[in-house]
Amino acid sequence: MSAVVARTPSSLSWPLIAALLVFSAFPFAYLIGLALTESTLARPLGAFTGLDNLTEALSSTAFKGSLWRSTLFALTASAVQLVLGTALALLLAVRGRRLGWTGVALLLPLVTPPVMVGVAWKLLLAPVGGALPSIAGTLGLGDPNPLGSPTGAMVTLLVIDTWQWTPFVTLLVYAALLGVPRDLLDAARIDGASSWQTVRHIVLPLVAGTLVAVALLRMIIAFKLFDIVYVVTSGGPGFATTLSSFDIYRTGLQQFQVGEAAAATIVFSLLVGVFVTVVSRLHRRVAGAAG
Repeated sequence: MSAVVARTPSSLSWPLIAALLVFSAFPFAYLIGLALTESTLARPLGAFTGLDNLTEALSSTAFKGSLWRSTLFALTASAVQLVLGTALALLLAVRGRRLGWTGVALLLPLVTPPVMVGVAWKLLLAPVGGALPSIAGTLGLGDPNPLGSPTGAMVTLLVIDTWQWTPFVTLLVYAALLGVPRDLLDAARIDGASSWQTVRHIVLPLVAGTLVAVALLRMIIAFKLFDIVYVVTSGGPGFATTLSSFDIYRTGLQQFQVGEAAAATIVFSLLVGVFVTVVSRLHRRVAGAAG
């Protein structure tokens, strides 16, 4: 094997290196340039300003609040969806190895464009003519308007995101469950272990690495949430649902402060990188313990 690797020409890696430079290095360098200059949509990369944009971003109450809300949302969403998705995957594994129409139903939220998901839920929750207020009024429960309060709006975003992405977690965990050796499950059953004991002491330890990896993926995706916020709440009421991605969009494309938006993007990326590093180390530790 080593002889084969030694004969592999290094030129085969050039297309990959070129792709990384084009799609990663150049945009990152351009982002740094925007953050260090007086940049607008009309005139990017203007006069050098040093760390002024970074200072402005860090002193912004709206941006600092969005960092906290994004962190809270990402951690909560990934935790809730991991628990729900794992529970559904365990139920599907008990049901059998063929998903059938259940698999189709699970795929529907995933293949629906996020903008369409947002439009559908906004129509469902509309105070006037929405399905939820109409049903609540018919039942004599008043006129609920979850989007009208800060807590209700944030919970609504969490519900929508959970509806769309829990099937993603379910399918990945279900695939991992299919790799659990049947011999171990049969042996546990013969030894008199209950279903919960089997899941807790055999199944979950074997798929723990997958669970952490799935949680990492969901956390990254949740940190980047934008579509649902833009369509359903527009960051409101007030700044209650203004996540970092939406605040950066508003700073760069509505207020035209591209330099400050670039600096905020760097800060936001560093924050996400910290959480990714922590969870990645946890994944390596769990995978090493399982191995």
